Amino acid sequence: MTEALDLPAAAKAAYPWTGAWLDVDGGRLHYLDEGPRDAPVLLCVHGNPTWSFYWRRIVAQYSDRYRVVVPDHIGCGMSDKPQSWPYRLQGHVDNLEALVDHLGLTDITFIVHDWGGAIGMGVATRRPERVARLVITNTAAFRSERIPLSIATVKWPVYGPLAVRGFNGFARVALIRATAKGLSAEAKQGLLAPYGSWHDRIATLRFVQDIPMGPDHPSWAELSRIDAGLLALAGKPMLILWGDDDFCFDPTFRAEWERRFPAAEVHAWEDVGHYVMEDAPDRVVDRLDTFLAAHPLA
Repeated sequence: MTEALDLPAAAKAAYPWTGAWLDVDGGRLHYLDEGPRDAPVLLCVHGNPTWSFYWRRIVAQYSDRYRVVVPDHIGCGMSDKPQSWPYRLQGHVDNLEALVDHLGLTDITFIVHDWGGAIGMGVATRRPERVARLVITNTAAFRSERIPLSIATVKWPVYGPLAVRGFNGFARVALIRATAKGLSAEAKQGLLAPYGSWHDRIATLRFVQDIPMGPDHPSWAELSRIDAGLLALAGKPMLILWGDDDFCFDPTFRAEWERRFPAAEVHAWEDVGHYVMEDAPDRVVDRLDTFLAAHPLA
């Protein structure tokens, strides 16, 4: 059973919330639920190898006037880390949908990053009537043949488990490669805190192994469903905030989002990497403020 992390002082000062837990498939899912319960909802969905800590600036900035909900996927952050759970895309989507239903969330502004794009859009395409607005940052929710070699090698037997679970290579390398500007001590401490052992790095590996590159992959069908379902979201206001200095979700992914959602408001920054919320939090907040004001809820 996972309890609240004993974060280092600098990280704890930036992430002072305890959160709550919900029983879902795979164990207890940890989530933050900050702000007035009757306020408009911002649902922030993280990727790999991050956790709800990644969205700390959004929680701090908006929870005085928005209901900010930020889950940790099973295997991540303060959620349970079962060793035999399948760790497939559909399971993560099911769990996020269960949280949305449990909290009775409607008129949701989805804010997604990395794997959070496929997981968040997985719920949004199932429940388009609950979607008010969409904020897309360095992610994909559609089929693609592009994968960096450095990530593809993590799928290799023996090498992948040893590098990721044994040496925490994926999360540690991300501290360098996922940022264009370098990370603060606070960010490094916080991002690594939940992943201190072989046991705790299960999802970090499984997320990479679950990247579906063809029809023979177990998660291909769910990703295809999400891909096809994006059309149902075409009329929703969308804000795309992109770090173009991203070795993984490079500008070709941004271009695909723009092709599918030509009415989206787009801001791309050449000096920002994959961890947009670490490299450019002030810019994100500034653009998000303007976007939310321009698209008020009815």
